[in-house]
Amino acid sequence: MRPTLLLSDLHLSPARPELVAAFGAFCAGPAREATAVYILGDLFDAWIGDDQLREPLAAGVARDVAAVAKSGVPVCLMRGNRDFLLGERFAAAAGVTLLPEQTIVDLAGTRTLLLHGDELCTDDVRYQRYRAKTHDPAWQRRVLALPYFARRGLAAWLRRKSRAATARKSESILDVSFVAVEAAFRIAGVTRMIHGHTHRPATHHLLVDGRECVRHVLADWYDRGSYLEIDADGARTHDMALPAK
Repeated sequence: MRPTLLLSDLHLSPARPELVAAFGAFCAGPAREATAVYILGDLFDAWIGDDQLREPLAAGVARDVAAVAKSGVPVCLMRGNRDFLLGERFAAAAGVTLLPEQTIVDLAGTRTLLLHGDELCTDDVRYQRYRAKTHDPAWQRRVLALPYFARRGLAAWLRRKSRAATARKSESILDVSFVAVEAAFRIAGVTRMIHGHTHRPATHHLLVDGRECVRHVLADWYDRGSYLEIDADGARTHDMALPAK
């Protein structure tokens, strides 16, 4: 049986062409041999509206993903905290199915909760307030109504503000809350969860209401490409070296 592949936190941008090339290699190689591909947020380092497809990098990424879909492999995309404005125009160009913030899928016979992961960081109260604002449809409509250059400036300002805020926070507050994790398992009624966002790749085993559960945290694409492969034999992480600069 072909495996399902999951990845997140690629943060593709013109500043890191080697990441863009590695993603292109993933789309041309491992993705074509999968049952399905799930991208769980932050495909792009920033997304300011689907008119960003006018930019060469965005258009090229959409073409690479569309080629996977056209080969017969379904590609599902979840919005992250960097690209929460991804919309239907991009989905159509890339041939992907946009997923809700949380979704349950059957992966090799196990019901699995998929999410980006930032909603689990509930100890970071200020971030959760920011997240609620940026996910509000009315706020998004106001932002998307701005001229493209203004949105570009807003995205850069928000990123600088985020970096400054993150530098002042403890490491623990930037990670998931175990109370939130247990609640997510309980509400979904599953025994496996997969998410990204924290950039702390690991496999965690825990008991929730007497049930043995597992939580896979996906790696970011900072110094390498990475994806999780799941099939009937279990889950394995694969790394992809970045091309030389």
